[in-house]
Amino acid sequence: MTTMTEASVREFKMPDVGEGLTEAEILKWYVQPGDTVTDGQVVCEVETAKAAVELPIPYDGVVRELRFPEGTTVDVGTAIIAVDVAGGAPAEAPAPAPAPEPAELPEEEPKPQGRQPVLVGYGVAVSSTKRRPRKGAGTAAPEAASAIQTELNGHGHGAAAQQRPLAKPPVRKLAKDLGVDLATVIPSGPDGIITREDVHAAVAPTPVAPPVPEPAPAAPAAVTPPAPMVTYDGARETRIPVKGVRKMTAQAMVGSAFTAPHVTEFVTVDVTRTMKLVEELKQDKEFQGLRVNPLLLIAKALLVAIRRNPDINASWDEANQEIVLKHYVNLGIAAATPRGLIVPNIKDAHAKALPQLAEALGELVSTARDGKTSPAAMQGGTVTITNVGVFGVDTGTPILNPGESAILAIGAIKLQPWVHKGKVKPRQVTTLALSFDHRLVDGELGSKVLADVAAILEQPKRLITWA
Repeated sequence: MTTMTEASVREFKMPDVGEGLTEAEILKWYVQPGDTVTDGQVVCEVETAKAAVELPIPYDGVVRELRFPEGTTVDVGTAIIAVDVAGGAPAEAPAPAPAPEPAELPEEEPKPQGRQPVLVGYGVAVSSTKRRPRKGAGTAAPEAASAIQTELNGHGHGAAAQQRPLAKPPVRKLAKDLGVDLATVIPSGPDGIITREDVHAAVAPTPVAPPVPEPAPAAPAAVTPPAPMVTYDGARETRIPVKGVRKMTAQAMVGSAFTAPHVTEFVTVDVTRTMKLVEELKQDKEFQGLRVNPLLLIAKALLVAIRRNPDINASWDEANQEIVLKHYVNLGIAAATPRGLIVPNIKDAHAKALPQLAEALGELVSTARDGKTSPAAMQGGTVTITNVGVFGVDTGTPILNPGESAILAIGAIKLQPWVHKGKVKPRQVTTLALSFDHRLVDGELGSKVLADVAAILEQPKRLITWA
């Protein structure tokens, strides 16, 4: 029987979640002291200021201690779990290559076969899994270099590992999501390490990333049952700490509201024909199994309006005093979640046909509902849609997502009296609101975009003639 010693205990530290974030809250532990864990097994879920992510352990062993309870906010680099690795694998193993001295061999590396997919934006930092040199080893420096080389490559030993491009696990995951072969990327980091910026540079002309999430579609407002009465047991107030996604959202909205001069325009439009088209598409074989709803056609209408008025798809570079025109559309969809508002975006939405856009929206919804939206899915948006109509609201004055120039709010679609062909008839009607950054979008441009969206929804055949 292997005896647990202090030397056999490995500490897993809160990894660098990337994107400049320095802390994360432990939402849930999936293991307890005494449980056996394997390389790549998810041990906990944490929430950063941008998303909830799952953390896999990078080695085999038995959980000895959980350092923090659920609900604790922990700084990056702090040990959160201790694992006894003595029982997971032999401490010493014969060298596979001619090189001897078992006492100087590094400890067993994580097995690549058992590693589960890791979300973009976090991973095991080199500092948190660096191999500790053994006492008396005469080749400490080479061992340390070998350990760092192995960590950057993710797995493997010796020459086979060194032939692979150097990159940290989260960078490898990012490259996989973006379809980038790391062997073709020019590294800019120290010692030839490929960075996140290098990967992004490799796809700069046409960024591609995983699809993303949203709330329910704009549909005729349904009567919702009244919420159950809440009792407070005599308490006169409740204080809720602001942290995680909600804290980041609050900071972003304040920054946006007091940085970009907002202007909002409104239009009320008859969408009866659009609602009929939605029902027809639901019966179309090409859309079988896909999410077809008014939001899909409104999103497509906005994309067509942007194509007709490309200057709306831009951002303001304050540092360089430049307007940056985007030749791609990463369409953001505001989603209300229990952890707060998030705005994931559909990458390169402008290049998607209607069935592809429907598929992307469906994946976006499922991911958001499961709370699995990754930080990468919420980066790089160019224009956003927020659907307040699902709450029975007529419309609103949306605040711009930071770094974007426009956001479209969709109101509830309701049956209303409407003058149609000279007669008052019941028609499906909604109100749209477009907020835009007046530094780079003037009233003419904003009005043209909103009018185009309204015209397409009133006569959806324009999707064919204008697209």
